[in-house]
Amino acid sequence: MDIIVLGLSHKTAPLELREKLHIPESALPDELDGLGACGQILERMMLSTCNRVEAYAVVDEVEGARRFLVEYLAERHKLSPEDFESSLYLLTADQAVRHIFRVASSLDAMVVGEPQILGQVKAAYGTAVEREATGLILNNLMERAFHAAKRVRTETGIATSAVSVSSAAIELAKKIFGDLKGRAVMLIGAGKMSELSAKHLLAEGVGSVIVANRNIARAVELAERFNGRAVHYDAARAEMIRVDIIISSTGAPHQILSKADLQEIILQRRNRPIFLIDIAVPRDIDPRANEIDNVYLYDVDDLQGVVQANLRERQREADRAESLIDREVAQFTSWLESLKVVPTIIAMRKKVESIREEELGRVLAKLHDLTPEERQAISVLTSSIVNKILHDPMTELKRQSALRDGHLYVSVLRRLFAIRDE
Repeated sequence: MDIIVLGLSHKTAPLELREKLHIPESALPDELDGLGACGQILERMMLSTCNRVEAYAVVDEVEGARRFLVEYLAERHKLSPEDFESSLYLLTADQAVRHIFRVASSLDAMVVGEPQILGQVKAAYGTAVEREATGLILNNLMERAFHAAKRVRTETGIATSAVSVSSAAIELAKKIFGDLKGRAVMLIGAGKMSELSAKHLLAEGVGSVIVANRNIARAVELAERFNGRAVHYDAARAEMIRVDIIISSTGAPHQILSKADLQEIILQRRNRPIFLIDIAVPRDIDPRANEIDNVYLYDVDDLQGVVQANLRERQREADRAESLIDREVAQFTSWLESLKVVPTIIAMRKKVESIREEELGRVLAKLHDLTPEERQAISVLTSSIVNKILHDPMTELKRQSALRDGHLYVSVLRRLFAIRDE
């Protein structure tokens, strides 16, 4: 039995590939059900964000599970394994546990410390629990991961300096414009990313905020919260003629602004520059729009320069967080190893108790003159002797099981006492 992580992220795959493997939230239940067809995958969950697609699993056999996962992803997304296999990473045992803890704690994020990833991991885990795809090990692993993430945010300074992808986008806008005060901004989409963007924009003193969304009630709710104005999605293009900055983060499965759309918009603006940041995955805006004069379009991968500056500022707190993660991983590993020793201890006691009862019965059968009290006293005596003999070996076995080579002690004891797997 092994814990594995199989996936790709912004560190190993370009945006174009991540888009192709992206799993919409609505499709996660079906994905989990499909993975359940593999007998070697005992527990499973899937995480899909703009920066990563990962499978977390407890498996019987690593290589067989890996092959199934690769073939499954290829089939579900209509790709060939050769299209993405070189971008995949496979982590097992302690490395897998550490990776999951680091993802939940936002130490593996594009922007270290951004708060959204923990909510995304919790949502993915919640879906897996609802589909009854998890069990003892994955449940405990994820609860420990959430505990580790909470400690990282409360015991280090990484949370106070953390920024989201949306704030990194606004940093980039400031580099382009120099100052955002008085600028007119449009948010396309009224989800969490848009809400975060609005918060950062208001902090920078923007002049006005327009929220465009298909659900006008949601757009109104968000706009009122930030003293902005709501418009229906269908009216968004007319408003684009007047704004300076557009931040798009819808959940649309296809592009909502084509190159031709933006050519028409820039013409109506009389070539006045427009700055667009597309932080949606899949992308909302045709990347070819950058070919148009006075259109400045950036996507999530373009934020990497801003991210690098933030990483340097947070490195000291991140190092403290990594040490904390190491301790949390050690605690989980200790618990995981203890699962292996418990069946051995139970089997050992069962075997020794069986020998005691057999030998006690043989002796008592020959001692006909003993009273019931004397027979009971002898039984208690033999039981006490057995417990005292087993105490030190069992205590040491529990202690050693938490160490790196603990499985060797378990294996030797099972062989010495002829304890066979049932």
